[in-house]
Amino acid sequence: MVAQFAHVPVLSAEVVEGLAVQAGGHYLDATVGGGGHSRLILQAAPSVKVTAIDRDEVALAAARAELAEFGDAVEFWQGNFAEYDPGEKRFDGAIADLGVSSAQLDVPDRGFSFRQEAPLDMRMDRAQDLTAAEIVNHWDEAELADIFYRYGEERYSRGIARKIVQQRPFQTTTDLAYAIGGSVPRRYRYGRIHPATRVFQALRIAVNAELSSLESFLEKAPGWLKPGGRLVAISFHSLEDRLVKHQLRGEERFTVVTKKPIVAKEAEIASNPRARSAKLRVAERLSGAG
Repeated sequence: MVAQFAHVPVLSAEVVEGLAVQAGGHYLDATVGGGGHSRLILQAAPSVKVTAIDRDEVALAAARAELAEFGDAVEFWQGNFAEYDPGEKRFDGAIADLGVSSAQLDVPDRGFSFRQEAPLDMRMDRAQDLTAAEIVNHWDEAELADIFYRYGEERYSRGIARKIVQQRPFQTTTDLAYAIGGSVPRRYRYGRIHPATRVFQALRIAVNAELSSLESFLEKAPGWLKPGGRLVAISFHSLEDRLVKHQLRGEERFTVVTKKPIVAKEAEIASNPRARSAKLRVAERLSGAG
């Protein structure tokens, strides 16, 4: 199961540069995933320490294996980064690589992707009760249309919600994707992206309360950093990126380092297509700020 979580970290050099990793520094990897970014941080300078957290127990197990050679230089914590409490500890930098990882998409039984048949799950933390099946099969039509529009920016949200309510219950990702495809205009059905893409994004965000968790994390993170400490955030869709941009700009304890988001170069995109949609923003904790 750990082997299934291998994935390539995006914007590797840009993350290390954005954090300004220094010898003896202590860094927070708020979404450790398979441990790729943490490894880069640990290798960037001598005597570096990392606190690595993730909601997904499979990701955390993979990170423990990936980073085992660093021993006590890494400590692990499972949970939502919005609920983490560092106590008196303060970090020299923090990174949050947001959204679902390619490794999670590639494991069919997690239900994040409609490309393979799987239960409608989508939980990052499988100890929680709420699943995509619960939302799809029990929320009312107006609630479904609202999350499809707000979290997926889906223009046909009402029609899709109506069709889902008419045809439910749904058991699998592929059945749901088929129903979504049949509820949109033909020109949209055969467009550049699959018509289920935005709905699946919306369901995943709703199941995991991703945007409210991100907002809470961004509010708390300045207080977790030492003066001069940097926060690096990598987003993969416009909802995340807008939230990151506005909260970093509006936070009086931060100065924004990146006036525009950093994006992947063509060489990285060619070797790792997931990097195409990645946007990296950096902010630095001001000295003497609250």
